[in-house]
Amino acid sequence: QVQLVQSGGGLVQAGGSLRLSCAASGSIFSLTMSWYRQVPGKQREFVAFIASGYTTNYAESVKGRFTITRGGAKNTVTLQMNSLKPEDTAVYYCGGGWSSKPDYWGQGTQVTVSS
Repeated sequence: QVQLVQSGGGLVQAGGSLRLSCAASGSIFSLTMSWYRQVPGKQREFVAFIASGYTTNYAESVKGRFTITRGGAKNTVTLQMNSLKPEDTAVYYCGGGWSSKPDYWGQGTQVTVSS
């Protein structure tokens, strides 16, 4: 069983940066790790993933602004978010799975971008 614990997020002005981290209790070496986000009343949407072989993919809306990385001794996945826009405001979720669709989820963390 894999448990994912998120940290980071918060409030930032438009154009600013935030970093989200996701620490795993079990090994995530073979998992595809991803970030999703959700706003009230809407479905959770894909943001980015990084496969076990370090292949990455991003939603068009965040390409060139967000970067997903993984690895390190702390078994973590991070999402570096730059040039943030008010429309990036959402609850962000870390996910991990044996395919691109997560089987495990973090607890969610709020990101608010003010205009």
